[in-house]
Amino acid sequence: MSTAYITHPACGLHEMGEYHPECPERLDAIGDRLIAAGLEAMLSRHLAPPVTREQLERVHGAAYLDSIEHASPREGLHYLDPDTALNPHSLEAARRAAGAVVLATDLVAGGEYRNAFCAVRPPGHHAERHRAMGFCLYNSVAVGAAHALAAHGLERVAVIDFDVHHGNGTEDIFANDPRVLMVSTFQYPLYPYSGVEDPAPNMVNVPLPAGSGSDRFREAVRDIWLPALDAWAPQMLFVSAGFDAHRDDPLAGLKLVEADYGWVTRELCAVATKHAGGRIVSSLEGGYDLSALGRSAAEHVRELLAG
Repeated sequence: MSTAYITHPACGLHEMGEYHPECPERLDAIGDRLIAAGLEAMLSRHLAPPVTREQLERVHGAAYLDSIEHASPREGLHYLDPDTALNPHSLEAARRAAGAVVLATDLVAGGEYRNAFCAVRPPGHHAERHRAMGFCLYNSVAVGAAHALAAHGLERVAVIDFDVHHGNGTEDIFANDPRVLMVSTFQYPLYPYSGVEDPAPNMVNVPLPAGSGSDRFREAVRDIWLPALDAWAPQMLFVSAGFDAHRDDPLAGLKLVEADYGWVTRELCAVATKHAGGRIVSSLEGGYDLSALGRSAAEHVRELLAG
């Protein structure tokens, strides 16, 4: 079984301003690096379908979904907060991003592929049940995890988030859900300044100070994440794959390198092999230095292919 690679041209049409770091070129950087690394030909490409309203309502409130649709502009930009804007193509991009994770879940849970990577945008892990924020509109990974539980009869899934920013939206959606374990590392203090005050028992949050680097990140994974995941024995893993903890990224300062993303992916593949038949669905979150993003995502995909 190969690795499914799911994307859609609509994800390149969402823009939030000329100098916004969450830009369409991010997907080009990943695609170009996969070609340069000789990995693109090994992947099985799929176009992302649009997510359905039913799939979105598993994790987002109906009133929120209505409000964001009504806010979609016919031209120009409409700002939902100082960091998050809609252009006329944004909702279609977000629908395809969430739909990519649903399709990935179906393909992996159905046994057609061992794992999948969704090269999509906008990202999703800051989107709460009732609020868009932090560049995010729909919480794509949460939509996929909820779909696995509802449509594939799974009883235990795990969400792994190694973005440099705390996945507050995913935590908001799944806090105290007995079917979901979430493990995460993030720089703290840093936007969205959450994740450290009395998290729910199914949230394994590991805040790291700026400058932590590879050793402290790997120690957190080995000593905290992996024992928690092993005890949970997830039937499927969902990865919020943010690459903005890289030392070259302009928005943070954890100082990871691309080898760290390869290493953590190998560790997660081992967990998936032990407990979940190898089943992993990964979706792009952050990463704003284009070269570092491409290199890091390529190492992540390389290990998924090997897993």
